[in-house]
Amino acid sequence: MRALPLLLLGFAVASAPALAQMKLSPKAAPSGGPETRYFTAIDGLMDGNAEVVLKETRQGKTVTAAVLDVCYPAEKGSDRKDRFVANLTVSGTTLSGTTQSIADKQPVTIKLNRKQTGDSFEFRGQITVGQTVTEVASSDNSDLSEKEFTDNQATEDGITPQPKDFTDVSPEAMGVRVKLESAADFLKSLKGEAVEVSTSSLAVTCDEMRSGEQTINLTVDPERASALLAKAKATPGVTAAGWTSGVVEMDRTIRFAAADWASGEKINKDKIASAISGVLARTLSAKPASATWNANTGKLKLVLKRPSKTYPALGLTTNLEITALVSPEKPGASDRLILWVSSPTTSTTDDSAGPKLNLSEDTGSDEEGGEPMDDNGSIDALLKEFKGQRWDADKSVWR
Repeated sequence: MRALPLLLLGFAVASAPALAQMKLSPKAAPSGGPETRYFTAIDGLMDGNAEVVLKETRQGKTVTAAVLDVCYPAEKGSDRKDRFVANLTVSGTTLSGTTQSIADKQPVTIKLNRKQTGDSFEFRGQITVGQTVTEVASSDNSDLSEKEFTDNQATEDGITPQPKDFTDVSPEAMGVRVKLESAADFLKSLKGEAVEVSTSSLAVTCDEMRSGEQTINLTVDPERASALLAKAKATPGVTAAGWTSGVVEMDRTIRFAAADWASGEKINKDKIASAISGVLARTLSAKPASATWNANTGKLKLVLKRPSKTYPALGLTTNLEITALVSPEKPGASDRLILWVSSPTTSTTDDSAGPKLNLSEDTGSDEEGGEPMDDNGSIDALLKEFKGQRWDADKSVWR
């Protein structure tokens, strides 16, 4: 996200020693005064599960100071991270130091021998975390200059605080960047709120540990998004909040006048659901079975049914599930709405009277088995029903 593009240093906290190599394309070191160089790519070291940055300060070819920054899984197979940063003592070709891991307070000891041959560097020694000792044997390494290291930093988290419209970001998807020490309180403040929190964004990444900020991804009804955004921005520790990418794909989105589809300032969701169901019933040759709006996300779940053609004598039913989302075309008040409708996914059930045939889904059929299917021109039919426009990706305009 926002932190450094880091070197993969495998650091699974396990009992067996691990061996690996660290490699980068050679970079000629400039001569002159003190300079900073970085090692930011280690292949396979410590099982390939951690990230490391070794920062060296040099006078010519002599290392005068070094810092080792390692982020790794707190437990084997866990998404939870721990990290240590150690200021190393330089004694000839030896880099050594002790510190404590940030999360679990594990004692850390580092002792590495460094050897340079031309533009190539070799590191050998041990790194000990708690009771786990990892043998380091890494050869044929090269380094990066300060500028190269800075230029390679990844800083984009996709948050747009005030988009001009919802053509580049999705109206239901929000991102909140919050300082690590405030993240738990922010998340607790969302308890009881009509909003969904992405579980994948709860795990703090190595980049986030280094930056000191975590991005929480949320899904909310577009009609409540602005209010949630205002609340988030007023929360202590929040440094950025806005919209981000989500379910809306412009090639399956239409834009239309809000006047006939709103009741005052509120979108008339029942009327919209009825219109979508009617159109899809025609295009998909199916009967509407249910239409449910999700109170947290604002998404509409439609289920339509039709006789299955897989084995007609059994009288099975094909269930078509479609997700839709309606929103103002931009944050705040708007006289136009946008409607996104997903491709149908299907399943097969036995809805006949009496004893049922138990069925399991698979992906072997083009039409049935949970895979997206052709919608038989449903988007164009919805375009006519709502008297709308479609997005021209080549010209980036509604047409």
